[in-house]
Amino acid sequence: MRYVVMGADGQLGGRVAENMLETVDGGDLVFTSPDPSRIPADRLERWQAKGVTVAAAGYDDRTAMTDIFRTANRVWMISGVYIGLPRQLQHRNVIDAAVDAGIEHFTYTSFLGADRQGYAQYVLPDHTFTEAYLRNSGLAFNIMRNNLYLENYFVNAVRLALACGNRWVTTAGEGVGTFVAKDDSGRVGAALLSGKGEPDAAYDICGRPIGQRRICEMIVAASGIPFSYEPVDAEAFYAYLDGLGIPRSSEDDGSKSPVPWCSNDMVSNEAAIGLGRMNVASDAIERLTGRKPTDPADLVETYASVWRRPA
Repeated sequence: MRYVVMGADGQLGGRVAENMLETVDGGDLVFTSPDPSRIPADRLERWQAKGVTVAAAGYDDRTAMTDIFRTANRVWMISGVYIGLPRQLQHRNVIDAAVDAGIEHFTYTSFLGADRQGYAQYVLPDHTFTEAYLRNSGLAFNIMRNNLYLENYFVNAVRLALACGNRWVTTAGEGVGTFVAKDDSGRVGAALLSGKGEPDAAYDICGRPIGQRRICEMIVAASGIPFSYEPVDAEAFYAYLDGLGIPRSSEDDGSKSPVPWCSNDMVSNEAAIGLGRMNVASDAIERLTGRKPTDPADLVETYASVWRRPA
């Protein structure tokens, strides 16, 4: 059995790759990246020393993906970067390449709410489209629908607050979410790629419930920095993000943005938290990995470098 991890240069793809190496011989693994030069040299050297094939494969290049997939049996795919029609076309390319190559099983990384009514996040149409296209492709599959990443609130939210006079601004209000840690998601991705999922099943990948106000309080207690948690409406949150140089849409110039997202994405996600949409209970992490979800408190020290001042 041979396995492909797509986007192995990324934070989640890299975690899936490392988890696969714990249980699978390197010679049975193919790690792809749109640009392998993005992979740190020491990591690339270590992977190749273990026999891993590292290959260039962008989602726009169906031929290259088909050639790579023909050497393997199972594929794990992370969603593309650009939101909207370009991403949907890229995802279709990947699935078509898997069909062309005769892949035995395909795992897609989706987003919580892609199959639910009442969810209106900016990113969801791409995932709803991709899930439907995959279901109609004839491929055997699994889908992992990640909640928002827990790290967003221990890293990026803190950085934004530090850049704005310690103001932690959000439309999430007092909402609670079962945000997922990337380590947990990486283990789930490896489990599904390895064949631990039920046939053609989708899983909501969710962690332990916590609100952003509580996360803010935890970081205040650890850092001594007097962050103020400020729930606002959508208009005020857009203004806050505009002031930081964050583009409204993924088509706009984000070269000066401090985060890799657009404000349409951020505002709609935070609003969904406030509405309770991201507070979904699921035992999928434990069922698929044998481990309970990460305790949010464990991430305070893990990401302390974000707020810790040099001695």
